Parts: sequence; structure tokens; C-alpha cells
Amino acid sequence: MEQKTKINAEDGRQDLEITREFDLPVELLFKAHAEPELFEQWMSNPYTTAKALKFDAKKHGSYQMESKDANGNVVFRSNGTFHEFIPNKKITRTFEMDGTPFGVQLEVYEFEQLTADTSKLSMHVIYESAAHRDQVMKLPFAQGIDMAHNRMQEIVSKLQ
Repeated sequence: MEQKTKINAEDGRQDLEITREFDLPVELLFKAHAEPELFEQWMSNPYTTAKALKFDAKKHGSYQMESKDANGNVVFRSNGTFHEFIPNKKITRTFEMDGTPFGVQLEVYEFEQLTADTSKLSMHVIYESAAHRDQVMKLPFAQGIDMAHNRMQEIVSKLQ
């Protein structure tokens, strides 16, 4: 099955672009990224449960996320700071996953209304180096983000 979330990672660069169109109004797409309860739902999967330990979605706010497996073991923790938070338009934040060599990355999320019922998410992710970006791309990153976006579409569409 073709992935709906598209990733453009040009050779030799330390960034990548991620785009996805959703059958959701832009307000609901943004809400999925701004409300911790929704974020937890679509970031969870059949193998792990995501929990927002802290989620202060506003300019200069911060977040801390944790995922645990079915036995309660921590699978990963991540954290970051919101630098820009413009409802239904844009989120600029940092992202760092604990216990990995990838370092802090900068993420710019842009939300675009296409029609009354559809919208587009464009993400620009900047890594500390091209080598770090390439390491991430060797992981099942593309499949993981596509699965998360599929869950988001399914969960958030029920709010319409």
C-alpha cells in the first residue's frame, strides 16, 4: 500500500520535508497537534501507549512525551519547546528524543486549508547534521510517520 505521507530528503542536506493531505478541516488538523489528549491518542499504537507528561502548547511553552509498552516499560521519551504557535497556521518547535545520538531537531509545521473539509500539513525538519538526518532515514521513520498520520485521520475525523 502506498504511503500517503510523503517525505522528500535530498542527498547531502541536513533537512527534509514531509507533506500530507488530510480529509479534515484545518481546525481539526491543528487541534490534533495542539491538544495533549488527541496527541496521545494518535501517537499511541498497538504496541505502545503515549502519554503527555507535560504539554504547554503555546509560544515559549514546552512538552514532554513518554511511550510505554504493554508491560509498562518506557520505550522512549521526547521533549521540546514551542517557539511559535499560531492557531490553525503554524507551529515551530524543537524535538529531542532521549537516549539517542540524533540531537535536537527543529520542526516547522505549516497547516493549510485546501477546501472546507480538507487540509494539508507541511513539515520542515532540520537536523544538526546530514549524518544525523541520514541515520534517522535508515530507521522505519517513513512507515512510522505514515502510520501515525493514518491514526490521526481516523481518530480526529470522528470529531466532525
